Amino acid sequence: MNSDSCRQKGPCAASIAAFLGTFLVIALLVWLMQSYTKAPSLTANRAAERLQILAEFKAANAPLLEKYDWQDQAKGFVRVPIERAKELILQEWQDPSAGRSNLMARAAREFAPAPKAPEKKNEYE
Repeated sequence: MNSDSCRQKGPCAASIAAFLGTFLVIALLVWLMQSYTKAPSLTANRAAERLQILAEFKAANAPLLEKYDWQDQAKGFVRVPIERAKELILQEWQDPSAGRSNLMARAAREFAPAPKAPEKKNEYE
């Protein structure tokens, strides 16, 4: 009986070894394929691109935030540097009712409808 049990263990161990060997070879092939076909990271490129766009945007808008300039000269709107605008707002809103009325008046002027275009004269008149 001992000789029969040894013979049966041999093919069983060989089958297990073959199965594990096949599994390891397939796992190695999968790992190699993943490492060779790995796409480059998009986050690093996108982060650099976003930083460049942000720097360009800030450089283009810096003069708008730091200088006095006409926003709409016809309506009398002036662009004011941010720090000065904060000071003016704090002064204006010392009295909340006056600040509200001034704000509403400025908004009405800014968003007023455009004047009507002159009507064309009929060429037959």
